Amino acid sequence: MGKVHGSLARAGKVKGATPKVEPQEKKKVAKGRAHKRILYNRRFVNVTTLPGGKRKMNQNSTDK
Repeated sequence: MGKVHGSLARAGKVKGATPKVEPQEKKKVAKGRAHKRILYNRRFVNVTTLPGGKRKMNQNSTDK
C-alpha cells in the first residue's frame, strides 16, 4: 500500500468549518432547442468585440 499524504484525522476540516448556506431560488435553465437558441444569440447575434477585434469565449481567463 502507498503512503497517505498527511494524517487522516484532519480530513474534511475546511468543509466542516464552513457555515452552511441554503441554496437560493434560481430561474430554471433552458434545455434542448431553447438552450441552443440562447447560445446562438449570445455568440453570434449580439456580438461584443474586444479592442483587438476578436471575441474570446472565456473573457475571464487569466492566460499569460
